[in-house]
Amino acid sequence: MSIPLEGRTVLVTGGSRGIGRAVVEAAAEAGAFVHVLSRDPEPVAEVARRSGGAVWPADLGDDAAVWSALDRLRETLGREPWAVVNAAGAFGVSSLADTSVTTFDRMVAINLRGTFLVIRALLPGLLERGSGRIVNVGSVAGRRAFPGNAAYGASKFGVRGLHEVLLEELRGSGVTATLIEPAATDTPLWDPLDPDADPALPARADMLEAGDVADAVLFALTRPEGVRIPLLQIERG
Repeated sequence: MSIPLEGRTVLVTGGSRGIGRAVVEAAAEAGAFVHVLSRDPEPVAEVARRSGGAVWPADLGDDAAVWSALDRLRETLGREPWAVVNAAGAFGVSSLADTSVTTFDRMVAINLRGTFLVIRALLPGLLERGSGRIVNVGSVAGRRAFPGNAAYGASKFGVRGLHEVLLEELRGSGVTATLIEPAATDTPLWDPLDPDADPALPARADMLEAGDVADAVLFALTRPEGVRIPLLQIERG
């Protein structure tokens, strides 16, 4: 009784790599018209085009670029997309004492403020239409404190708080929202850290795959109308 994605328009932020790229590919395979908001259009442009969608270049840290890209998307579609998946993310590991203000601001700008900007731009139209789905990709670091996660953890705890408020404001609106909180996931964000060489970090072999998280996103997107999935936490058993 799930809802097929054929004919549905899905916007994915951060779709050029990692979890976002896996979501783009899974949604396209499921028949969705996939649009991507990304500062690096090239890696995912062909997948989006084949699905009937497009890539809209924008850095989530640039307010004007985000609003402009979303305005052009709405003009092209004539409406808001049916669903938005906020998968863009910035990541790094450093103690609070060693975290620069620039690093902290960048994490908050991409992970938290960027998620807010996209939802804020699209939500009025979704509410007016009375239907639509929002999926926010958070992290286990949004509910548990880990050493070295001062900036990242603060941003992801913020996403969880934003999502909780969103859930309350969506009640009875016909629009649903899901927060996906995966454990450590093997994506290129880990490449600069070489986690296999650091015993304080999880080994890549023990991490989730990006496709595991994409499967959870598709699960949330394909539930029957009227079914709310507020939270999905994913980890390897």
